[in-house]
Amino acid sequence: MAMRAIELHGFALDQLKMAERPQPKPAHGEALVRVKACSLNFRDWLLVQGSYNPKQAFPIVPLSDAAGEVVAVGDGVRGLKIGERVLGHFMPTWLAGEPSVEKFSSGIGSPNDGWLCEYRCFPADALARIPAHLSFEEAAALPCAALTAWSAIVTLGRVQPGERVLVQGTGGVALFALQFAKLCGAEVIVTSSSDEKLARARQLGADHGINYRSNPEWGRAARALSGGGLDHIVELGGGETLNQSIRAIRPGGTISMIGVLSGARNELHIPLVVMQQVRLQGVTVGSKEGLETMLRAMAQTELRPVIDSSFDFTEAGVRAAYERMGKGAAFGKIVVRL
Repeated sequence: MAMRAIELHGFALDQLKMAERPQPKPAHGEALVRVKACSLNFRDWLLVQGSYNPKQAFPIVPLSDAAGEVVAVGDGVRGLKIGERVLGHFMPTWLAGEPSVEKFSSGIGSPNDGWLCEYRCFPADALARIPAHLSFEEAAALPCAALTAWSAIVTLGRVQPGERVLVQGTGGVALFALQFAKLCGAEVIVTSSSDEKLARARQLGADHGINYRSNPEWGRAARALSGGGLDHIVELGGGETLNQSIRAIRPGGTISMIGVLSGARNELHIPLVVMQQVRLQGVTVGSKEGLETMLRAMAQTELRPVIDSSFDFTEAGVRAAYERMGKGAAFGKIVVRL
């Protein structure tokens, strides 16, 4: 039997092409998943541009995040039944514990084939059950962006009630970080270049908003709003925003380094980091154990992701989804429906 898949054949949007591949069969320890929805992350856009993994081998099936239904299981699979709704962990060999080179090398969507296809075999122990209140499209938004935000706020950040958190932007990771920080009882400031997006962020629970376009020295404004410095900053901008974050953080505070939306290089103000004993914490998704913990919290509170837009599983639809990501205009997650 054959199935459809979108393959990337080179570093350009027009290299995203519909292809036909054999429908896979689950090996020992694997489950066969009928894919229902996928979501995009900024790394997917960078991959197409050639800046995420310049040595990527082609063709590759892109996208690291998906949700679907189990339709078959291989030998040795226990506790996972046909018909169950599942999502796949971003790094299938990182089940628990600290990260490692080996665990990082198992990443889905690059360097290994991703989920933008009708069926995919996946290690059964790297699949997680979807909370009952979530649709397939909502669940597809979770594996990378939501878990990254959860790791930054909860697992590594250990944000406590009453702490002051700043979140940069209104993309997928940013809005999850806002939602999880409010879940922890934090006071949250959101930055954006759009007053309209700041108003929508307030509807999600943000306590304050700062337009960084009309207020380029937003670090000072955030420090003033927080009464002496923030406890935690979710740093998504990278090159052009890090020094503003350093100005805004309190002595002993934590900056969670996640994104490079404004660039990958920066002339760091090292004295400010040292003198204030600032903690710079890199965050790369998280373990399957962390994913399960996050899903339990979402089920208990019935928290839902913010979906920006949905596109069809066609060449034109997938390219339009990528274009939406590349424009930086999304408020929440971009999804492809299968």
